[in-house]
Amino acid sequence: MYTRVKTEQEIADMRISGQMLATVLRALQGYLEPGQSTKDLTDFAARELKALGGQPAFLGYQGFPEVLCVSVNDEVVHGIPRKDLIIQQGDLVSLDFGVSYNQMITDAAITVIAGSPKKPEHTALVRTTEESLRAGIKKVKDGVKTGDIGAAVQAVLDAKGYGIVRDLVGHGVGHFVHEDPNVPNYGRKGTGDRLQTGMTIAIEPMATLGGYGVMIDPDGWTIRTRDGSLAAHFEHTVLITEAGSEVLTKL
Repeated sequence: MYTRVKTEQEIADMRISGQMLATVLRALQGYLEPGQSTKDLTDFAARELKALGGQPAFLGYQGFPEVLCVSVNDEVVHGIPRKDLIIQQGDLVSLDFGVSYNQMITDAAITVIAGSPKKPEHTALVRTTEESLRAGIKKVKDGVKTGDIGAAVQAVLDAKGYGIVRDLVGHGVGHFVHEDPNVPNYGRKGTGDRLQTGMTIAIEPMATLGGYGVMIDPDGWTIRTRDGSLAAHFEHTVLITEAGSEVLTKL
């Protein structure tokens, strides 16, 4: 399904969904620490969301078994939380979360360093990946093309020599977790699908300290870097407006 122009009521519901999501991610940032299992994090997110009155958008989506994706170090996205995966000091932990409210869905992700970073370049990777997300968002306005967004993200990451994951992209979102069009994290200005006021998209750069190649684990979900390099991932759900954009999942 191609992402629709949303009604005023649908936008209002997505604002509520987005703020629920942001509230849970902020709480997770404060809760996460070395020594926890990734299952501890998803259980915490489930409790927090239930208290807010939202529904988990990822649970059961195409068979995904948890409410939260937790991806550690060389895992890029879609990590399945496990009791036996214990977070260590300095680990890079991606938290990817989806929330549904009145059947309207928002999607966002952050990468957090557990405790103290092991190396300055780990902090730089996380900081720059988030910066590339902001650069992509700044390009959003009525009539923007997906290539304009991708080129802005790519420029920030290329300047630091990071690998830009190409097999995974941003996307439309709202009525479903994933809608068309794709929103790649690389591209050429003036190319791609044209977006218009009232549409909602998820922009989500994924960058690595190595190459852009990825592979899927035997669990069928967890996607990690092919060369074992560390990865960072940030994402926001964005409403396209006449003047620019509104970040619906702003932390």
